[in-house]
Amino acid sequence: MTTVTVQNISVELTVEQLIAAVSQLEPDARAKVARALAETELDAELMKLITVLYSQSPADDISDADIQAEIDVVRRQGI
Repeated sequence: MTTVTVQNISVELTVEQLIAAVSQLEPDARAKVARALAETELDAELMKLITVLYSQSPADDISDADIQAEIDVVRRQGI
């Protein structure tokens, strides 16, 4: 059982009850709920990725000239 609070109204719901409530919404509203859930999950995954990337040592074997050369190659390819 989880307590859900929306605009100072608290309701205790199980996940099953919440799913049942969402399933009663109109298709557009259900799609909106689905997008909000997907964005929340994507935000969490992005934060994990950022944390992993920041925990790694920076690459010191790549020079600015190497980076510029790669940029020039991509630009010539029109990508």
